[in-house]
Amino acid sequence: MQNRPVRALSGAAVVLALFVTAACSSGESGAEGDDTVIQVASHTTPMTDVVEAAAEVAQEDGYTIELVEVSDNVQYNRLLADGEVDANFAQHEPYMQAYNAEHDAELSVVAPIYNARVGFYSRDYDSLEEIPDGAQIALPNDESNEGRALAILADQGLITLAEGVGFEGTLDDVEENPKDLEWVQVDLLNLTSAYDEDGIAAVFNYPTYISSLGLTPEDAIAVEENIDERFAISLVAREGDLDSEQIDALERAMTSDEVRDFLVEEHDETLMPAF
Repeated sequence: MQNRPVRALSGAAVVLALFVTAACSSGESGAEGDDTVIQVASHTTPMTDVVEAAAEVAQEDGYTIELVEVSDNVQYNRLLADGEVDANFAQHEPYMQAYNAEHDAELSVVAPIYNARVGFYSRDYDSLEEIPDGAQIALPNDESNEGRALAILADQGLITLAEGVGFEGTLDDVEENPKDLEWVQVDLLNLTSAYDEDGIAAVFNYPTYISSLGLTPEDAIAVEENIDERFAISLVAREGDLDSEQIDALERAMTSDEVRDFLVEEHDETLMPAF
């Protein structure tokens, strides 16, 4: 069956990243050679909250974790690949692999930290079944998250994907689209704005972003049921640093009992620990 044409969502461009480095007692950057200071780039809550929780644990081990906040989904990998920070915590493995392939980078997952409860949200409908023929569905415009979103729709019976593509499907893999849905590809950071745009029947989103509208996965009209562990939000470092003492210390802090308790006690509605 023919799919409806894809259109790009109009809207404000994502602001170029400005990052703010938290002050540390030594006043020196881990990326510049202080072996007790570890700089971690991250994007938004709850990821930044997790880094700060880990920082408290790392102090007991003699390390200072500095949070370096960025404002988009590009800078945290660019800073890490360029050696300006020691690690980042803002993405899942497929997104990191796509960055490596596009930029000839050598980033690697240190440890998975949590699985986000992703799903579809709608301003006008209470279920996917209510969505009318020809409706517009907002999907992420990066392949790793696009495949995840399409897999949810396939699991719910709205579309049929080519056999075996799983979470790696693209719009080209949509073999059956009985409602003749129209796909609207949107930058991940603009999906929340798409929720309120006229004509958008449903939008895929992460709890991190949809929370700005006061919504949680409890409000979703469809949530991911079959979780692929590759999509766990993960601690990432340069491949050559995986065995360093600093990254070992960072991993211990990020996968500590204290961080697990923080995830369960503060964010159990939106995520699940992955370690």
